[in-house]
Amino acid sequence: MARMKETAGLNILWVSLTLMILTVFADPDPLQDLCVADMATGTVKVNGFICKESSKVNASDFKFSGLAKEGSTNNSVGSNVTAANVLKFAGLNTLGISMGRADFAPGGVNPPHTHPRATEIIFVLKGSLEVGFITTSNMLYSQIVKKGDVFVFPKALVHFQRNVGKGKAAVLTAFNSQLPGTQSIPVTLFGSTPPIDDAVLSKAFHIDGGEVEKIKSNFKPK
Repeated sequence: MARMKETAGLNILWVSLTLMILTVFADPDPLQDLCVADMATGTVKVNGFICKESSKVNASDFKFSGLAKEGSTNNSVGSNVTAANVLKFAGLNTLGISMGRADFAPGGVNPPHTHPRATEIIFVLKGSLEVGFITTSNMLYSQIVKKGDVFVFPKALVHFQRNVGKGKAAVLTAFNSQLPGTQSIPVTLFGSTPPIDDAVLSKAFHIDGGEVEKIKSNFKPK
């Protein structure tokens, strides 16, 4: 009987800890109907931004039109990402969601990157793309997706998209965070401020210092 009580107690503890972990690793639930971000303060708080005064909130705070237009893909990677997160769309503050749009020229790539605070799901608007993510055991899960398809990238895992069609491609993205964050792997490693020491990158990628500097030059501010 004592052992059964001990087991039951451990099970309750395990469930409690699991619920705590699930709560910690997601955007916290809001404690009010709405909390439109007051960007004028310029201060980020633990759970989003300071709320705008209720008397100053209006319906336009809950509308964002930035995803309607195709983004320019005239750049080195041939892609463009337009974010609809709390920094651009104040009405999302404390709601735990955001969206985005990614446009691709033929052959364009959204380089390997992560979203440390969110799971991402995409809906293909047009074109054909190769998409994939890599697990912590270094397994690649990749698919070709086309117009109307949906694909999900698990939270914080490295992932990418590449246009494999003959024409342009575009996707809508959604996140379970108001500010999912994005870390581009190439930029993070070769374009940080201050820069990572060449010796670290040289050892990690099995290349000499000259090659490291050459790669870093591609990510210096212009």
